[in-house]
Amino acid sequence: VLGCNNYDVVDLGVMVPCQKILDAAKAEKADVIGLSGLITPSLEEMTNVAKEMERQGFRVPLLIGGATTSIAHTAVKIEPNYSEPVVYVLDASRSVGVMGSLLSEDLRAPFVEKTRAEYAVIRERHKGKTAAVRYVPYEEARSNGVVIDWNAERPAAPKHPGVTVFEDYPLGELVERIDWTPFFATWQLKGRYPEILSAPNVGPEATKLFNDAKAMLARIVKDKSLRAKGVVGLWPANRVGDDIELYADESRKDVLEIIHCLRQQMEKPPGRPNHSLADFVAPKETGVPDYVGAFAVTTGLGLDAIVEHYQRDHDDYHAILAKALADRLAEAFAERLHERVRRELWGYAADEGLTNEDLIGEKYRGIRPAPGYPACPDHTEKRTIFALLKAEANASMQLTESCAMWPAASVSGLYFSHPKSQYFGLGKIQKDQVEDYARRKGMSVEDVERWLAPNLAYDR
Repeated sequence: VLGCNNYDVVDLGVMVPCQKILDAAKAEKADVIGLSGLITPSLEEMTNVAKEMERQGFRVPLLIGGATTSIAHTAVKIEPNYSEPVVYVLDASRSVGVMGSLLSEDLRAPFVEKTRAEYAVIRERHKGKTAAVRYVPYEEARSNGVVIDWNAERPAAPKHPGVTVFEDYPLGELVERIDWTPFFATWQLKGRYPEILSAPNVGPEATKLFNDAKAMLARIVKDKSLRAKGVVGLWPANRVGDDIELYADESRKDVLEIIHCLRQQMEKPPGRPNHSLADFVAPKETGVPDYVGAFAVTTGLGLDAIVEHYQRDHDDYHAILAKALADRLAEAFAERLHERVRRELWGYAADEGLTNEDLIGEKYRGIRPAPGYPACPDHTEKRTIFALLKAEANASMQLTESCAMWPAASVSGLYFSHPKSQYFGLGKIQKDQVEDYARRKGMSVEDVERWLAPNLAYDR
């Protein structure tokens, strides 16, 4: 977007070390430095870059953006570390206005003053919120988990246990499973599909975008220029504390891997549990055999070639459109495989007959939480999922050092089948849980704090 507006953009790529960014900024005589964060560890690195810019005497504005960032995090964690302007940019379309204000002799001072005043208010509000939340000791939270009568309804054994690979899944089957509402949100067009197509303000623009998307999808399906690969695994499992042990077979003697779960630690009203994903698996001491699944899917194989084709023609619109559609197809693939798990592979809902709207509304039994999302914010749990599924060999998927998935249009997560299983937000946790979690995972407390930085209820 900036390039289309005559700005000279030097793209250093992903996972770039702090000093390399700063060295390049000096060499290029950059007017502005921009940082984009996709997953949680990026937040810590952004704060580190701001501190280094201050230490090394930089005098250029710092722009913050990306899926994992927020105006609150920018105001609370990043801006206080740097004397020059630090500005959160909600999306690409706002970047041009922000750059124009920062580089204008007349507009810069009032823009910076207004931004700093806004961030000061956000910090004060954050202090008030933090002080208002009360937490309980971790042991108390563990004793207040979800109560389930495991003898009332025995967990169903999977009809097809173990690992199932989907080598080249038909894309046409995924198109009908696309949830279009988030697609329009990617383009900052707000509204629910299909109503958005007839909305007074954005209807014509949304309709044109939708028609372009359908035309590109038709070409992708016909040419098979994108490939979908996935892998699903279903194993015997039982809960041990807030961990879930996955076993090699029904003897439950050999532990394949352990899923480490976190638990809500905020004080709850009487009768309200402190949720953990571990609550939805039968405790080992009950003797009730339970099961847990995992999945990893991608629709990004071939995407780089499509994007490069459009970028060679300086067609940024279709390059961005291809990325957005690959992301939607990946989510549709995750939705479709979960449906097949419930009906066929696990088979606990063999008679399920839901519409696409029902599936989007999650009107089915069971959940598929993903590491990095509110119920399990620790991205490092993806390493366990990838190891269980042999995702690199079976689905051509890889994890970066910061646990981002490649190809980018990929989804991975866990399957829980119990009727009481539900999504929830972990919220913030105290150091006693962090220390216990670090011990269970065999990590240092400092490493866990880095990965869970947004979820810490205390200052390090």
